[in-house]
Amino acid sequence: MARLRGRGMAASWYGIARTATVDRAGAWVEIDDGGTAKVITGVTEIGEGILTVLAQIAAEELGVRPEDVTIGDNDTARAPEAAHAGATRQTYMIGNVVALAAREARAKLVGVLAKEWDVEPGTIKTAAGQAWAEGTNHHMAMSEAVHLSKARGVVPVGAGTFGTDTTGLAPGDGSGRPWQAYVFGGQVAEVEVDTVTGEIQVLGIWAAHDVGRAVNPRGVEGQIEGGVVQALGQALMEDYKTDKGHTTTPGFAKYILPTSLDVPKITSVIVEDPDPIGPLGVKGIGEPAMVPTIPAIMNAVYDAIGVRITSLPATPEKVLEALRDKRTRDEARRAVAAE
Repeated sequence: MARLRGRGMAASWYGIARTATVDRAGAWVEIDDGGTAKVITGVTEIGEGILTVLAQIAAEELGVRPEDVTIGDNDTARAPEAAHAGATRQTYMIGNVVALAAREARAKLVGVLAKEWDVEPGTIKTAAGQAWAEGTNHHMAMSEAVHLSKARGVVPVGAGTFGTDTTGLAPGDGSGRPWQAYVFGGQVAEVEVDTVTGEIQVLGIWAAHDVGRAVNPRGVEGQIEGGVVQALGQALMEDYKTDKGHTTTPGFAKYILPTSLDVPKITSVIVEDPDPIGPLGVKGIGEPAMVPTIPAIMNAVYDAIGVRITSLPATPEKVLEALRDKRTRDEARRAVAAE
């Protein structure tokens, strides 16, 4: 039995938000009685952690604690449109629009405090549920500040919209500006290939990705790890087949998914290259984490056994067939050389 190891790498770029069409999102933010805050937007949480990210963004922009932020009803009959959960757009589109709405709400509160304290608005800071004016003794809890603001007839509420400056693609040559923001990444894979059984085992993945500004680094790492595992399944196991338009893999007995035993050690490296257009500098990482994984694994397989697997998934049968073809070619080459 021969187990051969190899390493491969791949780089990628990815455009985020809607492709070749204008993307947009809206949100409302209000600082409530008690110094808490609420965010209203049509965002959909599907497990990607966007509600946590929005709470963090609103808290930092307003100067309250994340646990004091409530993300309200996302029914677009009652909330501003935020569009769909997909296209690696949630942090970029919804995060930016919540930041803009929060800044407007905070500006109204700060305007009241500046007038009350007779200071410049720029000297007023807010953080962790407190408000103060630098260089003075003026200090007030956010709950008191909201009470004062409303007593002066000002409700600290803000609205924001954020859209992309993109174009469609020309029918003739495909030119255009399909995305406003791009992310970049690179991954290295280490594999071990059993030349007797054809089995490929991924031993490790090193994944470095540009995410703009990382609002929640642990969440970013989770997205990278999830993307890598999903791509690993596509690379080595998942084989969806149809016959005359009907599936022949209707269940998980034949459509194999990676389990925890198949997941290699994944080392995530977060690269922060802030987006120059959006107010937060954020980008996204949902789908881009998957892009370089498969070519990195396939390059590692080539490094290990010297054959290219050109269709997915790279099953043991395909590996053994490729090795047999390679031996046949090598024997033919040696025979020609010996003549």
